[in-house]
Amino acid sequence: MYTLGINATFHDSAACLIKDGQLLAAAEEERFTHIKHGKRPIPFSTYELPFHAIDYCLKVADIHLNDVDHFAYSFDPYELLPEQYRNASVIPIPLHTHLDKPSNEWESEWDPLFLSLIINAPEQLRDGYPHHLQKRFQGALIDRSKWHYVEHHIAHAASAFHVSPYQSAAVMTLDGRGEKATTTYNHGIGNELTRIGQVNMPHSLGLLYERLTTYLGFLHSSDEYKVMALASYGKPVFVKDFEEIIQLEGNGQYQIVNENFTERFGPARLRHEPFTEHHFNLAHSLQKVLENTVVNLADWLYEQTQEENLCMAGGVALNCVMNARIRDNSKFKRIWVQPASGDAGTALGAAIWVDSQQRKATERTFVMDHAYWGPDFSDDEIEKFLQWTKTPYRKLHNVAEEVADMLAEDKIIGWYQGRMEFGPRALGSRSILASPINASMQTRLNEVKDREDFRPVAPVVLEEDAPDWFVNAYYSPYMLFIYDVQPDKADKIPAVRHVDGTARIQTINQHQHPLYYELLQAFKKRTGVPVLVNTSFNTLGKPIVCTPRDAVECFWGSPFDALVMGSFLLEKNPQSIYDQTEELSSVSIGV
Repeated sequence: MYTLGINATFHDSAACLIKDGQLLAAAEEERFTHIKHGKRPIPFSTYELPFHAIDYCLKVADIHLNDVDHFAYSFDPYELLPEQYRNASVIPIPLHTHLDKPSNEWESEWDPLFLSLIINAPEQLRDGYPHHLQKRFQGALIDRSKWHYVEHHIAHAASAFHVSPYQSAAVMTLDGRGEKATTTYNHGIGNELTRIGQVNMPHSLGLLYERLTTYLGFLHSSDEYKVMALASYGKPVFVKDFEEIIQLEGNGQYQIVNENFTERFGPARLRHEPFTEHHFNLAHSLQKVLENTVVNLADWLYEQTQEENLCMAGGVALNCVMNARIRDNSKFKRIWVQPASGDAGTALGAAIWVDSQQRKATERTFVMDHAYWGPDFSDDEIEKFLQWTKTPYRKLHNVAEEVADMLAEDKIIGWYQGRMEFGPRALGSRSILASPINASMQTRLNEVKDREDFRPVAPVVLEEDAPDWFVNAYYSPYMLFIYDVQPDKADKIPAVRHVDGTARIQTINQHQHPLYYELLQAFKKRTGVPVLVNTSFNTLGKPIVCTPRDAVECFWGSPFDALVMGSFLLEKNPQSIYDQTEELSSVSIGV
């Protein structure tokens, strides 16, 4: 049985395909269209379905859309649709929203359009596909009985619990908003989730963090991670203000009140204005209060479930500093966070939820132990592309050893290997890699990627060596927790040590990504350091690269030194590569 999961409501449009409880493929639409987050979260973009991601998932299984048994859409419009419109054929949409006062039956004047587009998603999927994708869509017949709207926070919760290594766990989801919920608490046992509490709109930790993101001059629903990085430079000057704004009520409840930042803190920062201590302190204060609040909520959830395991999802769960506070200060012993915790992950959650319900499965047989679920390209495909574009290259005899030599020489390498990652973190398939030994590397990488200078870069470390380099570090494959750098190692890896002494680590073992693991081993052999800088293979405002074309275009348009795709090396000194290519050609024809 094939179940296709779709997220398309707000942002991070994505698709995934489940077959009989097993994940086959998952990808975000942005990687194919080059539009960051797929689209902006506005009401009239809801009709935009992730056709390219869906096409990829169907391609992996070599099926047509008609072969899909169930469709799982990660938002339930009927949660918001007033009763009088449940069986209606038309719905009123205002012509001039600035003139028409919204009816009391709607939260927003845009809600009728927003919900209409979601309810008509099956027809849009059937007929709205791009012309070049018609092979797997043309002639589609979508039976409405196969279409399932899944409550947004159930999709988040299932994306965490149903693919976790735990058979029972407490489940907490925190995001901007779903239909009504912004925070939910579930108890997961086997294949079931039991809702034990929730916080509803307008009270939302995610939306509060978004508002500060906007106030500080960043793009909301996109740049929240920049606020988290900025927080490390500040002091808790405004903690009392944010404690007044986030009011804990007990029983897992909170309210957001009086959050007018301009009245409290003065004029907002414009995008190109310099950062001041005031901005650092605001980011730091909200981050601290967020951490304290969520630890409090987690402890309440522990008391309700008495579980030692916690699973988390939702966009707020991408806050690795907060996750570390829960790890270190809550009552839970083990935490598993969905690596695609944002809305992209709800495509997975909706699909695996519907799959388990429809098959009436009593046991779970799939554990998500890596994030490599996107497209990959063989050496043959890569070489044909390079030859077709007349791009100079040479084939490496031992990829790990030869790339380790370049990294030891302080070269910055584009690393393109295997299946693309699902989720916002580059984890060794679509990465830019560098040595962490020189402190200047952090600045160099921020210049390469045209990023703000306060942004840290993250390390990847051999799993078996992680505790020796990072305090109390253990299995952490998704860059979702921070760890303190061991004091005796701080001077050896200054490029990945943030201003607060921490690092957002990725651990890697041989099972997860053999070539990536071999590269770390080879670098350790040369330098004594089992750590590399790993940042995402993209530049400012662009999604992580997907195809060989994306990688080559990013490489030639960016000031890094070399690109390794599969077994092939591209460098910024083309003459040397031409010479080597001619030499190899001469040998091959016996000249």
